Formats: sequence, structure tokens, C-alpha cells
Amino acid sequence: MVEAQAISTHQQVKTMTNPSNNYDYDKAIAWLQAQGKKQFGSHFTISDNDKPLLRKVLSYFFKDSETALPLGINFNKGIMLSGPIGCGKTSLMLLLRHFMPQQNQFIVKSCRDISFEFIKEGYITINKYSHSSFKNHEPIVYCFDDLGTENNLKLYGNECNIMAEILLSRYDLFVNRKLITHLTTNLSASEIEASYGNRLRSRLREQFNLIAFNNNTLDKRS
Repeated sequence: MVEAQAISTHQQVKTMTNPSNNYDYDKAIAWLQAQGKKQFGSHFTISDNDKPLLRKVLSYFFKDSETALPLGINFNKGIMLSGPIGCGKTSLMLLLRHFMPQQNQFIVKSCRDISFEFIKEGYITINKYSHSSFKNHEPIVYCFDDLGTENNLKLYGNECNIMAEILLSRYDLFVNRKLITHLTTNLSASEIEASYGNRLRSRLREQFNLIAFNNNTLDKRS
């Protein structure tokens, strides 16, 4: 039943483009608004201030090169969606999954949950989300949600920044095997560098399209 619903949703999304590859961004944003209310409740809303950002993100998922390339969007990279707490980053990425066929949809995984997995399973967690991110040689794309909410953890007395290790491993796979990763975070570039080091920050610039909500975006949960 869930699978049939997902297929139906993707069929709705496909109606937002026609054979001439003209993309209906207004219809897509209206769909996001309606679907968001169904999935997250009547409080879900898309403000006019969010629409330029949504068009930018949608151009990536539509693979609309005419719109995306002048905006500096590279289809070979992932999306790093940043913004203040409560601006709607996680909800948006969960909805945008439907702009892809079900078999290609990325998996949204909380960084905090991954840190709990590391406590339970140890260093195998790093491999799980990096070198094991292939099924029948096809890449498994993850969106790591809320980078920065996890903590540095100690296992057998050794401290490990679990998300830094996963992202560095996925960077190598991005370079060698074109593995795509998506991220959401409320950290600024300087905060990422302070928490994860300049080495990772440099690689993130190469690995991701940075798309940011305005810093003044209100908390939509309030």
C-alpha cells in the first residue's frame, strides 16, 4: 500500500513537466505546500520569501539545466541545505524525495540517530554509510539530516567524530565513484570548520551545492 502511494505521488510530480521540458515551478511549489500539510499538519506553510530558494532546489531535482546552471547548480554534486532551526529543511528534503522515481529516492537519516548507531555498533557504522552504500553496484544516496546535532563519541577510549569520518569516506567515493550525498544543517561555514576541521569543510565545498535559507527565516514550528 505504501509503495503504491509512493508511485502515485511520483506520477503527480511527473505532471509538472511536459514533453518540451518546460517545468512548472509554481505548480511544484503548490504541490509541496499541499503535500506538506497532508504529511506534517495544517501548520506547514511555504512563505513567499522561501520561493526563490525552492525554485533553486527544484531546478536541481528537475535536472532543469536552463534554470540551474546560471544559478551555479551542479547536478553532479549533492545538496547542502542550510538555515536556522525550524525553517523547514528536513520537511523540504522529505518532500523532495518524491521528485525522483521510488527506486532512486534518497534516504533521510538523522545524524543524531547515526551517533546512537555508532554507540551500539562501533566503527562498522562508518562503513555502513560509506563503502557499503552500494546495492548491486547502484549507489545508495543518503541525506544526512541536522549535521551538528551529533556529539563526538568515545568507543574503547578513542574519540570519534562519526559524521566527519562518514563524510570524508563518502567524499572519496564521490571522487572515485560519483556517489552523491545530501545534507541539512543549521551550522554556518565557520561553525562547520570549527566543529569538523578545515579539511572536511574544503571537501564539502567540492561535494555539495550550498543552498541556504535566509538567516532571518522564522521558526515555522512556533
